[in-house]
Amino acid sequence: MEMEKRISLELRNKTPAEVAELVVDNCRSSDGEVEGLSDDYKELEFLSMVNVGLTSLAKLPSLPKLLKLEISDNMIVGGLDQLSEKCPNLTYLNLSGNKIKELSTVKPLKNLKNLKSLDLYSCEITTLEDYRESVFELLPQVTFLDGYDHEDNEVPDSEADDDDNEGLDSEADDDDEHTAGPTRDGDDDDDEDDEGSEGEEVGLSYLMKDGIQDEEDDDDYVEEEEEEDGVGVQGEKRKRDAEDEGDDSDGDDD
Repeated sequence: MEMEKRISLELRNKTPAEVAELVVDNCRSSDGEVEGLSDDYKELEFLSMVNVGLTSLAKLPSLPKLLKLEISDNMIVGGLDQLSEKCPNLTYLNLSGNKIKELSTVKPLKNLKNLKSLDLYSCEITTLEDYRESVFELLPQVTFLDGYDHEDNEVPDSEADDDDNEGLDSEADDDDEHTAGPTRDGDDDDDEDDEGSEGEEVGLSYLMKDGIQDEEDDDDYVEEEEEEDGVGVQGEKRKRDAEDEGDDSDGDDD
């Protein structure tokens, strides 16, 4: 597929000014130049044109916000001075697999003041004696060359860093859960204590009521006994009165 048609398809109903990332790998440039791009892509931050048959960057439009440019596996032999003019804010540039042979070819890249990572894998320049030392000396702003810094430390894997951060967040969440667990248990214990206290209060009240009722029943029993005793006394009194009356009658008869 031609590059211009591929770029048109990649827009996906967006305007060029709305595109921040554009990947057109493995399409084909008809004349070895950049096709289908214009200055309208002013918000573009990432551009990948891998294996599209580029031989020149002369027609690369002005992309002031471009940070990462992937143009590996093409046939570029020079003209890198275009990059500092068209993409002054580049931080990452991949030129692997191109036809770059001499240190003088990459010298213009020193004008890319923000360039931190440069890849020249599989370019003939990598066969030069003291290749790495020479490039670091020529481009002092570059931190990583072909994935390693001047001391052969590998470039950090941002995805791994993100995974680590997610792991830490997950651990923090677990810690929060463990911390919260005892608190909830403590709340349950408090609820049980409250229920126990209420139960004790209810039991005590019940016993007190029973005690009061028992006392009332005892009082009633005492009153009944007193009443019965009163009835007995009255009966005996009536009996004595009757006997006295009988004696009086006998006396009168005499």
